[in-house]
Amino acid sequence: MATFTTLFLALVFISVFTQQWLGRRQIAHVTTHRDSVPAAFSANISLESHQKAADYSVAKSRLNLIESLATTLLLLMLTLGGGMQWIDRSMTVMLPQHEMFRGVLVILAVLLVSSVVELPFDYYRSFVIDAKFGFNKMTTAIFFKDVFKHALVGLAMGLPLLFAALWLMHSAGSYWWLWLWCVWSVFNLLMLAVYPTFIAPLFNKFSPMTDDGLKMRIEALLLKCGFKSQGLFVMDGSLRSSHGNAYFTGFGANKRVVFFDTLLERLGADEIEAVLAHELGHFKRHHVIKRIAMMFAVSFVGLALLGWLKQADWFYTGLGVSTPSDHAALILFLLVAPLLTFILRPLFAAYSRSNEFEADEYAAQYSSAKHLIDALVKLYRDNASTLTPDPLHSAFYDSHPPASLRVARLQTL
Repeated sequence: MATFTTLFLALVFISVFTQQWLGRRQIAHVTTHRDSVPAAFSANISLESHQKAADYSVAKSRLNLIESLATTLLLLMLTLGGGMQWIDRSMTVMLPQHEMFRGVLVILAVLLVSSVVELPFDYYRSFVIDAKFGFNKMTTAIFFKDVFKHALVGLAMGLPLLFAALWLMHSAGSYWWLWLWCVWSVFNLLMLAVYPTFIAPLFNKFSPMTDDGLKMRIEALLLKCGFKSQGLFVMDGSLRSSHGNAYFTGFGANKRVVFFDTLLERLGADEIEAVLAHELGHFKRHHVIKRIAMMFAVSFVGLALLGWLKQADWFYTGLGVSTPSDHAALILFLLVAPLLTFILRPLFAAYSRSNEFEADEYAAQYSSAKHLIDALVKLYRDNASTLTPDPLHSAFYDSHPPASLRVARLQTL
């Protein structure tokens, strides 16, 4: 027990220390370069816009530092502090004869506590930071309505999966984790198929694109790239934020191309086409399939590890739980897993950035590198994305290459 507890505390320390160190590096680096626009962007981004992006980045980073400490404290309170044990015992007293149902309630209670701790940070991020910099468009009613709908959707989708997991852990023998991995994989593929049609419309309105000229141009690009979609849609992103984006979603024949209305307002037709070509590059370079395969591989290893830990008493006692159970094993693993994957973040980030470079190359081939540069510069400016991130912080966290590297590489194309 003592050995595993020591290992757990070491992972907690490494995680929180690294987050705090990198966050402070980011704040210092961005602040140092606040008063000078990088030469590559000086013709298109004013000093005022650059300083706004720097201040926005610093404000978000400071909040992230506080949130990191809060979530770490919550993790320690739920584990070594006895919070998980107390919730489990309380549910045992209330429902002594219904082990699986009790297990589901214990897990939901822990997830609820975590959500309650995260909620004030989400609210502050939207209604203080984003509002200060002119990005938040939500009302308080919309914010809490989204919270409520997310909770309902999560319960509707998650409860059957949770009951299935606990039943398999109890009844499917020593290879229960392999069966659960199969169920989890099928569930995720199903979500990819149904998300665009049934889930996303619960939160945003998706309207068919009405600009016939732009629509014809985009359809010509889709045909040239060999991409078949269910349609071109405009999402009312402006209802919640002034940030702009574009993406494609869905799986198989259910794919659809989605543009934020804020993006269409800011970019010209050439730039929109280049942004879409970049998104299509992810599809044509098989990034989506590769990421799905990676997700399945990681979940396979994770569930195999859980299958081993479930049988070890020291796993429970080392995390503050005296009585082993299926639901305790599951929720403890969910709490600890981020510590195990945290050290892999730079590898995942590097892989994601390489995908972005490949998608940029595809866009340069099928559209225009110059138009993509123009679009990116506008998006960096309008979304207040810092042009001078700390290199180490960016390497650890950023899924997209820094602006200067990305534009420089596009210029060579």
